Amino acid sequence: MRYLPKSPAERRKMLADIGASSIDDLFATIPAEYRLTRDLDVPRQQAESEIIDYFRAAGQKNATDYASFLGAGCYRHYRPVIIDSLVQRGEFLTSYTPYQAEITQGTLQAIFEFQTMIAELTGMDVANASMYDGSTGVAEAVLMAMRVTGRHSAVVAATVHPEYREVLNTYLRYREMPIAAVGYDAKTGRLDLAALEAAVTSETATVLVQSPNFLGVVEDIPAIAEIAHAKGALLIVSIAEAVSLGVVRPPVEADIVSMEAQSFGVALSYGGPFCGVIAAKEQFVRQMPGRLVGQTTDHDGNRGFVLTLSTREQHIRREKATSNICTNQALVALMATIFLTVYGKEGIRELAEHNLAKAAYAAETLSSQPGTQLLFTGAPRFHEFVLQTEEAPTLWGKRLFDNKIVGGIELSRWYPELGNATLWCATEMVTRENIDTAAQVLAAGLVEA
Repeated sequence: MRYLPKSPAERRKMLADIGASSIDDLFATIPAEYRLTRDLDVPRQQAESEIIDYFRAAGQKNATDYASFLGAGCYRHYRPVIIDSLVQRGEFLTSYTPYQAEITQGTLQAIFEFQTMIAELTGMDVANASMYDGSTGVAEAVLMAMRVTGRHSAVVAATVHPEYREVLNTYLRYREMPIAAVGYDAKTGRLDLAALEAAVTSETATVLVQSPNFLGVVEDIPAIAEIAHAKGALLIVSIAEAVSLGVVRPPVEADIVSMEAQSFGVALSYGGPFCGVIAAKEQFVRQMPGRLVGQTTDHDGNRGFVLTLSTREQHIRREKATSNICTNQALVALMATIFLTVYGKEGIRELAEHNLAKAAYAAETLSSQPGTQLLFTGAPRFHEFVLQTEEAPTLWGKRLFDNKIVGGIELSRWYPELGNATLWCATEMVTRENIDTAAQVLAAGLVEA
């Protein structure tokens, strides 16, 4: 046990032994303005009952009973209760990276099933497990395309999630890899194909698009792929809303798919942790970041699972590594695996159809109010749409909030040319009553004006 001097004499002797006259001498190297000269302001200890009351009161500050029309890369879907029941089992919750296949068969099998489901959904040959989130997945996919092609520039659609583009810019900031942005058609909200064709050159490693894009519009992936491939560039398709694959044709023309799987049973949790994925054609597998789990048989012919390919710098020589991604979000990927298993193929399709119908009703109802217009009507959408209002969003947004409704997100900070445009999302969690109430509140403000 460590000896702690208690008497003043003992403390003075210890200080003298190290050549210090007081405790303050020990901190003399720290500038005076950074030293704390008062007692710490620490609240008193609390009883268990008081702690519970404190957290209950804090929880009431959350908008748990508000209807929300927010989307933009973070989607509120119903989470089956079985998800938390299973992922909180100690075998999964406390599991580390499955280096030893002999004792981690459960984790390895769960990852293998996740990869298989993602590959089937995206129409790709292989999928990893997994990236931090959709934004880092996009950045890693672009770097992957540059390694495959040996080229060092990218063409990025302006309708890719703005925050995904910010992360990509951060990744490429000191790599001398130029990025060319391509705008969207003002009528359809789709990528401007003529501008894309002009932007792609023989030096372009990849074309990056999102579908459904940030404006909620489904892109013409076959046409975009034709333009990219004609110049020898790879096509990366980012999918921010995974549930869309229940009804939207998978981007099979793509070379790489980067997806955010948060919608598959992962709670919003104030922005994370989420679950990013990269899926690709088989010929690019050795350039994929992260790790791949494969199925094999043991000496006795029993089915088993192992880490088949690990391309990160902790596993192989650093100069051969594709990425320094160090966490594969296996527990979050397990949530998605359970979600997909519970819903199944038909369930995912029905869920997507529900979202599609709910958004169609919301778009029609809200845009029918005076002074409100639905934008980008010339192309198919999934469950997000853009509304243009005569009244500033801050005004009707406050009225909605007073009615326990969170309206759409303002687009002006990313797309100033759209003025009072807002992006709305209607998932299965939004009721018809919520939509009708929001429409009434929008109309009430215009009548008062």
